[in-house]
Amino acid sequence: MISESVSVDRQARLLDGRPIAAALRDETADRLDRFRAETGMVPGLAIVLATADPASQVYSDRLVKTGRKLGFDCRVEAVEPATPATVHARIERLNRDDSVDGILVQMPLPAPMSVTDIATVISPQKDVDGISSVNVGRVAMGFPAFPPATPLGGFELLRRYGIPIAGQYCVVVGRSNVVGRPFASLMLGANATVTICHRRTPDLARFTRQADIVALAAGQPGLLTGDMIKPGAIVVDFGTTPTDDGLKGDADFESVARVASWLTPVPGGTGPMTNVVVLRQTLEAAFLRRGLQEE
Repeated sequence: MISESVSVDRQARLLDGRPIAAALRDETADRLDRFRAETGMVPGLAIVLATADPASQVYSDRLVKTGRKLGFDCRVEAVEPATPATVHARIERLNRDDSVDGILVQMPLPAPMSVTDIATVISPQKDVDGISSVNVGRVAMGFPAFPPATPLGGFELLRRYGIPIAGQYCVVVGRSNVVGRPFASLMLGANATVTICHRRTPDLARFTRQADIVALAAGQPGLLTGDMIKPGAIVVDFGTTPTDDGLKGDADFESVARVASWLTPVPGGTGPMTNVVVLRQTLEAAFLRRGLQEE
């Protein structure tokens, strides 16, 4: 648990992802050393890049750099031209490649493809970002699985900062299969009471004002304001929308910070967690594929 906090405005403290991500990188590096000592092998991560989106390229490059620094065998698998057939073929080849322990399909996929188009193609044992139908189902049922990295990173932030979850009322704003729904499942698994809302929920504040924990994953900057939460609420903001004023979350930071007790900054909150969670789950997949116990 992190004992120190950073003051923001009058009340809120930061759920800062950077020190937690650094601690997870150190833990992952130690576990990777054990894996190499036991197997003489290096865990492999393949990033399938089928989009020209600049942000996706930057993310992929950063993940490769971080992974290689820790000792992973990371590589980008660019797919050109990107069609359903070529993307499926590349994933299926990586499914069969024994040097690859984890497969990450970079989003967004080019239209008309979506995550549902590859959910049944990627091997669940190598699906380290939790998009396969098997992992989605196992997360929803509370079974051991690889959850999507972004919501798992936010959940880990709460855990590492010692935020109580059991018995708390959590409102999740956002219903996507890659953030909102799996985060709700993780919170349910930790014995929170959960309501899922979204941008079309009438009178959203009626729900968020009751919540002990509000998680935002709607992709609408400034959606949540300070008058929409109760004093002392914890706000986990997964929103990352580029604007002329920089990256913005779904919370109006200044007004929410005057009411909340804990709040993730954007950037610097849930974002730093995603890369290291993908790498940690790649290492878990490497242990599991070889019938080894990680701990």
